Amino acid sequence: MRIYKFNSILKPVLWGGDKLVAFKRLPDLEEPIGESWELSAMPGRESIVADGEEKGLTLTQLVQRYGVGLVGEDVYRCHGDAFPLLIKFIDARRDLSVQVHPDDAMARRLHGCSGKNEMWYVLQADGEAVIRTGFNRDISPEEYDRRVGDGTILEVINRFVSHQGDVFFIPAGQIHAIGSGNLVVEIQQSCDITYRVWDYDRRDADGNLRELHTQQAREALDFCARDCLVSDKPLISTGLSRLVRCPEFEVDRLEISNGRSLNLPLPHSFVAMVCIDGKTTLRAEGMPQVTLRQGEIALVPAIVPLVEMDGTAELLMVSIPVDKETDL
Repeated sequence: MRIYKFNSILKPVLWGGDKLVAFKRLPDLEEPIGESWELSAMPGRESIVADGEEKGLTLTQLVQRYGVGLVGEDVYRCHGDAFPLLIKFIDARRDLSVQVHPDDAMARRLHGCSGKNEMWYVLQADGEAVIRTGFNRDISPEEYDRRVGDGTILEVINRFVSHQGDVFFIPAGQIHAIGSGNLVVEIQQSCDITYRVWDYDRRDADGNLRELHTQQAREALDFCARDCLVSDKPLISTGLSRLVRCPEFEVDRLEISNGRSLNLPLPHSFVAMVCIDGKTTLRAEGMPQVTLRQGEIALVPAIVPLVEMDGTAELLMVSIPVDKETDL
């Protein structure tokens, strides 16, 4: 085993833009890129090892090969060979649809997979870019039906002007939408089930209104008022602060400044290092060192108890809470 880097999976979409080209230092592309999947075990969109002796293996093949050593004992006991998280960058040049995701029970019953809790970390936000998430007051299912029908659903959803560094936690059942002008990191359970509530009466390439999933969303939605802007970021140690902790994942923000070196103890699960600014080098005993630049992700195996890092960088550290304690 080693510290792994993967090839990005770029997703061209009509609502995408050009922020990811600049952020990830990609060559100019003809199509607008809306998403870059960085760590994924989703069928048909699996991350592929970018270099080293295992170049070309999928993330799932790595888990099958190394099991506990790669993901950790508790994680493997809960998830087996199924890697439990999906991490991506999203560039919203246009407003994304208003949507909701099912919880574990509903997703397993209807789709045979996990549900989706997720979080967003805002990397860039243009002018008056907004994030919409959570109802601003309790509503009834009947009011939901009416507002979807007459196009006024946005009136009862919280609207936040977004800024770089904002954190939003979106549990399953939480209504939400990324507004135009946002570049975000999305960290989520490994699930691609989305119920579209409202899409601004937009039409597809054939002139048809885009499909809504009104009834599935009605079953999935939490109709109670919620405010999911996470502003409390407690300091764990120098340069390290906790952003989100839920049973499915925990995310810390790490700053390395002035080229200094630090020895960072790691939890008893894999750790995905998401570099959101600058450059750093990761070293673990007995493994080749890895350089990580802005827009890149490295997967550190669970058998690594300590990683040495240097450089000047800002990172998100993503892992699985092994004690299943929930702070949110």
